Amino acid sequence: MLVSNDWKDYELIDASLGQKLERWGDIYLLRPDPQIIWDHGNLLEKYSSLIDAVYYRSNQGGGHWENLKSIPARWKITYKDLTFHIKQMGFKHTGLFPEQAVNWDFMREKIKKANRKIKVLNLFAYTGGATVACLSAGASVTHVDSSRGMVDWCKENVKSSGYEKAEIRYLVDDVLKFVKREIRRGNHYDAIIMDPPSYGRGANGEVWDISKDLNELVTLCSELLSEKPLFFLINSYTTGLSSIVLSNILYLTVSKKYAGKVSCGEIGLPIKNSDFVLPCGIYGRWESNE
Repeated sequence: MLVSNDWKDYELIDASLGQKLERWGDIYLLRPDPQIIWDHGNLLEKYSSLIDAVYYRSNQGGGHWENLKSIPARWKITYKDLTFHIKQMGFKHTGLFPEQAVNWDFMREKIKKANRKIKVLNLFAYTGGATVACLSAGASVTHVDSSRGMVDWCKENVKSSGYEKAEIRYLVDDVLKFVKREIRRGNHYDAIIMDPPSYGRGANGEVWDISKDLNELVTLCSELLSEKPLFFLINSYTTGLSSIVLSNILYLTVSKKYAGKVSCGEIGLPIKNSDFVLPCGIYGRWESNE
């Protein structure tokens, strides 16, 4: 498992009975997490004086935040030299997945070591954690997401990190349609990142189903790789999907065309003052030997 150990502005304080207590800068949030089926006490009782807000799930789906203290509408946290905007979102999220820092570090290292201009395509790019990381290493990035709100959020993260003048394209588009158009245009990329949802809808109502569409997307994306690609990274939070599945797809697509190595596994976050790690998703990665 790859574990994100280098955070200063974020901590996973404790986890128990389906809940996790996290520190986001100076704000302490209690949120649900289905992986946490062990019992380490009632966190709301244990940390009642510390918690700023709790997210409660609804039996009808979704849920709501209950703020126990005054919380700003949005605030910033940093990871190394990167700065991100955080806010409480409707479905328990904050706009950032801190476990992805381990992938940001991988991308930055590969791009810097390549010692050449790297062109990156970031699909299902959300609020742009990976986009900002790649820009910081000197790459140019094409950032694609079907939500205009997420793309606008990425612009704020890029600006707060000091890369608003970097080479970046922002696109609100359906990922599959965009990739097919890029193939017709003859465009190519040295690195591709994707973080596909289990299910989703594109900018014009297109339906995405990871079990039906991921293999086609990766196959198409392999046609977009340059003559000398650097890496191809797939992240997933889909319950029940093994990282071996991502590895198999990469072997049958990218590795058929390019020499390099494939790896896969889980990513996680350390739980403070314990030897426990919270599993937070899976990854599949092809990388060149460069």
